[in-house]
Amino acid sequence: MSGVVEARIAELGLTLPEVVPPLAAYQPAVRSGAYVYTAGQLPMVDGKLPLTGKVGAEVTPEEAKELAATCALNGLAAVKSVVGDLDRIARVVKVTGFVASAADFTGQPAVINGTSELLGEILGDKGVHARSAVGVAVLPLDAPVEVEFLVEIVED
Repeated sequence: MSGVVEARIAELGLTLPEVVPPLAAYQPAVRSGAYVYTAGQLPMVDGKLPLTGKVGAEVTPEEAKELAATCALNGLAAVKSVVGDLDRIARVVKVTGFVASAADFTGQPAVINGTSELLGEILGDKGVHARSAVGVAVLPLDAPVEVEFLVEIVED
């Protein structure tokens, strides 16, 4: 049955966005065999960042967690752009999250939970993954978070 994943997204009151256009020389997602690798996904909404700055300074951890969930939706849109149907996801294998952090901020895992929890809500067991949450000095466009993931898909 096609459309189950997107129906679940709608059931959660969310919308799968259009793919965020690349900001430089790369593709939003690339398929290699049974895997799709996404580029780093910023929390873009309608072509812009809702918030900028460092988490623990200009951006609260709670706001950053919501932005990480937006990154997850943008990543799913990127996956869909190369496989056509999100129901082809066999599982999310790995999530890597980057958090632009104030010097004393150490809550990166809680921020990236925004991505992990939403993938679990949308995909159930298929959304359970390995993960890294990394604090960094700065991200493109002064984004507070950036997330990339590796997804295994059902073969053609």
